[in-house]
Amino acid sequence: METLPSVAMKPYQRISIAECHEPLVTLDHQTFCLVDPHPYAKLGAPYGDRSPFSVRQGVRDRLIQAQQCLQQLKPGWRLQIFDAYRPIAVQQFMVDYTLQEVLAKQGWAIASLTDAQRTEALQQVYQFWAMPNPNPLTPPPHSTGAAIDLTLVDETGQVIDMGSAIDEISPRSYPDHYVGLPDASAERYDTHRQLLNYVMRQAGFQRHYHEWWHFSWGDQLWAWLSQREDPSRHVVACYGRVPDAA
Repeated sequence: METLPSVAMKPYQRISIAECHEPLVTLDHQTFCLVDPHPYAKLGAPYGDRSPFSVRQGVRDRLIQAQQCLQQLKPGWRLQIFDAYRPIAVQQFMVDYTLQEVLAKQGWAIASLTDAQRTEALQQVYQFWAMPNPNPLTPPPHSTGAAIDLTLVDETGQVIDMGSAIDEISPRSYPDHYVGLPDASAERYDTHRQLLNYVMRQAGFQRHYHEWWHFSWGDQLWAWLSQREDPSRHVVACYGRVPDAA
């Protein structure tokens, strides 16, 4: 599918990267609950020989810390990993797939888009998906092995209701969407989101500002959010784009 023109650089992409060359490791079913089959691989996303449940070693170590913190608060609960590493080709595949969904929902054909429709479609897609940019200075977060999309499951293996599905393109996906809404369901969703955020932050992760499910450690987004919290610090990313497999 033809890709629409690019959009402006996101602020976190101006953060410097000092690559540490830490290897990717694969998350295992014994330690974490992994979504199976993987949602993007099931669609045909081109992962090649790389597992979509790969992360940098330091990220895996911190995920273990986060899960231990969770189980102290909620015995038997676990992190459920929805997605982790994405090669650039997978990022492109999912951007194109999401664009098709947005256009279909609006009843628009890509060959006959007006400028206004084109802008609106791009804004919807790139609000939740990073550009599949091959530039090593501005890698998509998931292409660094630093980013994870995840949720919670209880002691019975039941997925906890967070009030919106992972990857949902709507304001309900914003982390604080349910804060202060006057009904019991909203309070429950917010409590679950705050619990996920708490255990991840205890392990050093930062949460994406538009996505309750997206956390990272060591990439540009993590560094940018960390520096915003403490402007006196100079934070650089230690994870850049992982080279494609040979």
